[in-house]
Amino acid sequence: MKKGEIYEGTIGKFDFPDKGIIELLEGNITVKHALPGQKLRVMINKKRGGRCEGRVLEILEPSKLETANDPCPHFGKCGGCTYQTIPYKDQLKIKEEQVKDLLDGVIESYIFEGIKGSPLEDGYRNKMEFSFGDEFKDGPLALGMHKRGSFYDVVTTTDCKIVNSDFCDILSVVKDYFEQLGTGFYKKMQHIGYLRHLLIRRGTRTGEILVDLVTTTQEDLDLKPLLDRMLAFDLNGKIVGILHTFNDSLADVVKSDRTEVLYGQDYFYEELLGLKFKISPFSFFQTNSLGAEVLYDTVRNYVGETKDKVVFDLYSGTGTIAQIVAPVAKKVVGVEIVEEAVAAAVENAKLNGLNNCEFIAGDVLKVIDGITDKPDLIILDPPRDGIHPKALSKIIDYGVEHLVYVSCKPTSLARDLVVLKARGYQVEKVCCVDMFPSTANVETVVLLSHIK
Repeated sequence: MKKGEIYEGTIGKFDFPDKGIIELLEGNITVKHALPGQKLRVMINKKRGGRCEGRVLEILEPSKLETANDPCPHFGKCGGCTYQTIPYKDQLKIKEEQVKDLLDGVIESYIFEGIKGSPLEDGYRNKMEFSFGDEFKDGPLALGMHKRGSFYDVVTTTDCKIVNSDFCDILSVVKDYFEQLGTGFYKKMQHIGYLRHLLIRRGTRTGEILVDLVTTTQEDLDLKPLLDRMLAFDLNGKIVGILHTFNDSLADVVKSDRTEVLYGQDYFYEELLGLKFKISPFSFFQTNSLGAEVLYDTVRNYVGETKDKVVFDLYSGTGTIAQIVAPVAKKVVGVEIVEEAVAAAVENAKLNGLNNCEFIAGDVLKVIDGITDKPDLIILDPPRDGIHPKALSKIIDYGVEHLVYVSCKPTSLARDLVVLKARGYQVEKVCCVDMFPSTANVETVVLLSHIK
């Protein structure tokens, strides 16, 4: 097989997150963004060692799983979703099998408790980072998600199905306003332009909405007319804050050099499992509020009895898990590298009347040696890439009887479980929780016990 050659075949094996495998006599081809059972015409676009990757040229036959009615009108062009055309029960089955296949490859003799679905299949996301751009070179202004497989082109997603319609209405108002003004977007290669991102966060239970327009400092526009338009729009929820963030960095990420409050406040409230959380624009919070309740209830069940125990919540974000296990614990110590999230965690603990929580800002690897408390139980909820090997070694050195590992990337989890197993921990049980319907992502909760 050589680059540029074209082949036809059917997707058989399907690996996490959405890598289909076409098995041919000439060899295997890995195809991203394909679905199980699809017959495809693909072109070899990458070859590394003996592995070939193919780009889809044409779908010759759809998958037999593609029977879902009324998929999102942007599906296929937008890079946000993978499984819109597959019924939700089949999406869950795919994710469940992918996680179990990964874990079966590295561990044995554990209880697999299957997968729990999201309470909402559509309209579940409480946060979106929309990008300004164009759908094609020198085309009209677009605002939405990047096209599948493209670093530059943007699809205007006015009918996105995985968010509340408030997101789409606000997006439309903002796009139309700047389109009428003729305002340009930031061009990543030339480093010229004004409009970068539109960040929207919305409390599913509270209906409170926070809007943040992210621009460069290359222009100085009067944004009051835009505020008036947004505030006059009839929404399901209520806008409690409109912000303007300035970002002149070269990286295409949503970050703040400086943020101004144009209206209201720079935070909103959300409620989970009877607790209240104050959330700022850039602090981490699970993007599916109702799904997070399922996830954290699963974590709480895996943690078990915490009475009179010292609990470490490492990679604690805004301290959600810490506060869920805190009411009967002796003490909970949370460690999180994002200072803004730590400040929010401290404030949220006070808000919920919890005085036995301590939150430390810093990298787990660097600060763990300075913690004087000794844990009876450790909860791990690391970022997608998993735990730094040196940090994992220090965590294992505590020798706690039980660990609960929450992972949003099963491949990273499988890698870390190999190390934990080699260092004396065994997996007791595993449960998947789907926080991301229509996408290829899934959360996994693992209970490990130390072999004495």
